Amino acid sequence: MKKRILLVHSRSGPPLDFALPRLAARGEIHVLAFQPLPAGTEAFCASVIPAHERRLKGDELVDAIVEAAGRVGADALCGLSEYTVVPVALAADRLGLPGPGPGAAASRDKRLMRAAWAKAGVPQPAYRTVASAADLRQAFRELRPPLLLKAAWGAGSTAQLVISSEEQIVPAWEEAKTVMRTADAANVLMLEVPGAEHDFLAEEIIPGTTRSWWEDESGYGDYLSVEGIVIEGVYHPVCITSRLPTIPPFMELCNIAPCELPVRLQRAIESVARASVDALGLRTCGTHTEIKLMEDGGLALIESAARFGGAAILAQIEHVYGCDLVGILADALLGLPADLPDSMFTHHDATGAACTLSLLATNAVGEPWSKDLVWDSRVVDWPSLVTPGTSVETVPALTIPDGTPMPKYEHSGGKMGLGGVLYMTSADSGTLVHDAYAVLNGLEDALARGWHEQTAVPAGSSSQMRRDG
Repeated sequence: MKKRILLVHSRSGPPLDFALPRLAARGEIHVLAFQPLPAGTEAFCASVIPAHERRLKGDELVDAIVEAAGRVGADALCGLSEYTVVPVALAADRLGLPGPGPGAAASRDKRLMRAAWAKAGVPQPAYRTVASAADLRQAFRELRPPLLLKAAWGAGSTAQLVISSEEQIVPAWEEAKTVMRTADAANVLMLEVPGAEHDFLAEEIIPGTTRSWWEDESGYGDYLSVEGIVIEGVYHPVCITSRLPTIPPFMELCNIAPCELPVRLQRAIESVARASVDALGLRTCGTHTEIKLMEDGGLALIESAARFGGAAILAQIEHVYGCDLVGILADALLGLPADLPDSMFTHHDATGAACTLSLLATNAVGEPWSKDLVWDSRVVDWPSLVTPGTSVETVPALTIPDGTPMPKYEHSGGKMGLGGVLYMTSADSGTLVHDAYAVLNGLEDALARGWHEQTAVPAGSSSQMRRDG
């Protein structure tokens, strides 16, 4: 008889059309769905318990997971979204099942995360917890401005603001709270605990640089992430993914595998990632650790989550290294032997390259599009934007439908301005860096031109829309 896995599904995380087949290869899948499932994915499920009309938080959310697990006779609980990490951990502990453990709270609440890292002595920016404009003013006076104000329970750069002067404090505080309330009400975020929209911290901005890391003009950003997994309290780093520079304030654009840094530098990054994950005291879960690069080989931690990286990061890892992290996690949660890599992969282990690119109405430096455009991947001439041999496709489960107006990008809105995700593959990382910039800087004109060509077709004639390259 197949083991039964209850997947607690919410917004964010890897796309279900990627994750569900890999989970279903390990067991019978039941889904407690706080978001509707993408079309076609229910075929992998033995049952779906709809819960997207229930706006549960705190203990009620954990109770719902425990009740659903009992209903389906779950042998394991799994949550791939950051919004499910804490309630799944609490429910698993209550049921005596493997899970992230008590350390999950410190992987989600950035105030607890910073405190755990301070205790462990791992490198991070100076910070203060903030619960009012007065707290923010005090932090501004005690820390070295400019400061980054961020929501403790936020995600995707939502409600992040840079504060450079005392005159900005009150407006920034009100804007950040409003953005969090709006994002929660619009179901862009899922705030798991009551009152989370008021929980913030302010921190000094890390002086990141690519000097001593990347060669000049490499195109890479001054931060990266380490993807990994913890099994029974033991951390296993899997690989590093490189990044393009963020756009203001700190919106992420792209991550690329493999990382092409020299192996000795990758091992130094691995060591800091290990210390950061160990400090959180996690038990069994995926991990995604973001690290800033500094002068003279210095490193500083940004965040570390008790879940896998979102967007198409898992697809990138599988494409480049042949490593099925979803399957490995499922095996661990079911108490089965996990087929882990012997050591962290580097570019010497890679076959090809892959990247995830944010679909935003901006160019590569964050300048908003000049036109209000409707998204339609079919009208874009993708081969004209990228190098021959590079493929581009949308990630349907994470992207607005064709025919939907592109969201406008606003600095404090973070992921609320995200139209979706593009997935690109090529022979090597350098080509992908070049092509990612080409798409970011050329997509507005390509989309506008594609729509113009479609509407310019004479009446009565037919046309074949260009599809993804």
